[in-house]
Amino acid sequence: MAQVLCKVFSFVLVILLGVMTARSGKLGKGADRLISKIVFNLTLPCAIIRAFESYDFDVRLLGLVGLGLAATAIPYFLSLAVYRNKPVQERIVQQLSVCGFNIGCFALAFVQAFFPAGCVVATCLFDAGNSLMGTGGTYALTQTLVLGNDDQSRGQKLKTFCKTLFSSVAFDSYIVLIAMGLLGLKLPAELITLIDPIANANAFLAMFMVGLMIRFSLTGKKVKELVRLLSWRVIVATVLSIIALKVLPFDPEVRKVICVLAWAPIGSTGPLYTLWAGGDVGLAGMANAISVVAGIAIMTVLVVVLGV
Repeated sequence: MAQVLCKVFSFVLVILLGVMTARSGKLGKGADRLISKIVFNLTLPCAIIRAFESYDFDVRLLGLVGLGLAATAIPYFLSLAVYRNKPVQERIVQQLSVCGFNIGCFALAFVQAFFPAGCVVATCLFDAGNSLMGTGGTYALTQTLVLGNDDQSRGQKLKTFCKTLFSSVAFDSYIVLIAMGLLGLKLPAELITLIDPIANANAFLAMFMVGLMIRFSLTGKKVKELVRLLSWRVIVATVLSIIALKVLPFDPEVRKVICVLAWAPIGSTGPLYTLWAGGDVGLAGMANAISVVAGIAIMTVLVVVLGV
């Protein structure tokens, strides 16, 4: 327990380091954008490749890919409908942070420490579905449905969506890796060794990036937006936890691990996409940081309560 908590708290320390660096101005303007591009186009794809190549596919658990996708897509579209008349700036933050779970850089540490190896495989498969939205889908949809030109035809909007989605290196990586897993194919071990240093840098850079994006100057209206966004996250996590424990047709250990994953923090790409879309990156970064702290507390309690 102490070792896992120490590792998770190290992520919080890196976030605080990013906050202090941003306030000091030592990296100059535009550092958050530069680092975000390094993460999204280099370290994150390498981390995904390494994670997928570390575990074997279990065909019986492939339904978790669909569950991970549903757990991110359904809240996204519900939120899109509920807040369709809100100002564009509010919708950008809401849509890009309301769904998606930080599993690879955060929740996986809990799973590896407290669950058997089969649950690590289940976590990777759930994260595959989750990442179809989190590593490109939400940004592509928001660019098309929130920021898109209303005068565009359906064909033009579909073209914009596909172009944005498949320009995501991380999303493309997941598509290829899932297909290879289904076909029983593996990348050469030498390739994994070559990308290992890059993959190792992902956790630090992703958390440091979140810290750089945090802004503390929140007005009363911004606080209201923050509470609204986090409330959506709590509702989604609660519903997913109940479904995991009471409905899913898997072994008890797998159902428990999905319950724990439901409370994982907002994906590190939330503030990144908000930055790219021209939204309030400070608000998105604050929501992400709070969700990290809450995730530490709630996931630890769940591990104890569920008797893992």
